[in-house]
Amino acid sequence: MAGQLKEVRNRIKSIQNTQQITKAMKMVSAAKLRRAQDAIVQMRPYARKLQEVLSNIVSGSEGDFGMSLASERPVEKVLFIVITSDRGLAGAYNANIIKAAKQAIRDKYAAQASKGNVRIWSIGKKGYEHFLKNNFQVSDTYKDIFLHLTFENVQACSQAAVRAFENKEFDAVELVYSEFKNAATQRFVVEKFLPIPKVEKKEGAASTDFIFEPGKEELIAELMPKILNTQLYKAVLDANASEHGARMTAMDKASDNANELLKALRISYNRARQAAITTELTEIVSGAAALQG
Repeated sequence: MAGQLKEVRNRIKSIQNTQQITKAMKMVSAAKLRRAQDAIVQMRPYARKLQEVLSNIVSGSEGDFGMSLASERPVEKVLFIVITSDRGLAGAYNANIIKAAKQAIRDKYAAQASKGNVRIWSIGKKGYEHFLKNNFQVSDTYKDIFLHLTFENVQACSQAAVRAFENKEFDAVELVYSEFKNAATQRFVVEKFLPIPKVEKKEGAASTDFIFEPGKEELIAELMPKILNTQLYKAVLDANASEHGARMTAMDKASDNANELLKALRISYNRARQAAITTELTEIVSGAAALQG
């Protein structure tokens, strides 16, 4: 009985120590989330408007010069830029992003995958480790971006993808990331990066006619790469905020689960202690009765 009590006490102490860690991690994630959320909330309207302008320009400039990044061609080789986190303990966050990427490959590029023409650039170590382990063609060039999350580092990845597309190393580039909604909610997105998607015109809708100053060719050449850099940076900021939100939620749930376990263990401990006391009293009473007899 004494051994059983000691075992329960050790389990209670272990869970209390774990709970302290989960609470501390929740507080750290909450602090990081505030900064990450501020960054993406400020960035998102700007990035979305730029993307909308770019899509409208591309849609209204069919056959024009400078549209190599919007030109559709038969898809033989595909690049996926998959944005996961560097660390775990974030619930199903990384698993859901990886699942979304695999689902997109199966649904849209099964023929290319069967020929080995699907390549992955992983931003974040968790995605890289998974795809490497599962024999995907994955590059580690940009997996450490979150160690130094700056626009310049993300821009390098974007520019490399643009160059690869222009050199026809890839015929399509897809982004896979989680869009931040709030601390408890993320939306997992598979989004076309290249060629630049065109806006589908609705019937009866007035066409958008832009006035270009200075020249159209010069503006398009200047704007396209910059808007694509911004688009990828927005996706990375979204993923960064989503990661901290997912981790904060996961640590909060872990702390709640620890409380439930502690309640159950304390009840078990009290019952075992009462049983031990009852047994000792019974032995004392029985011994006294035997002496009297």
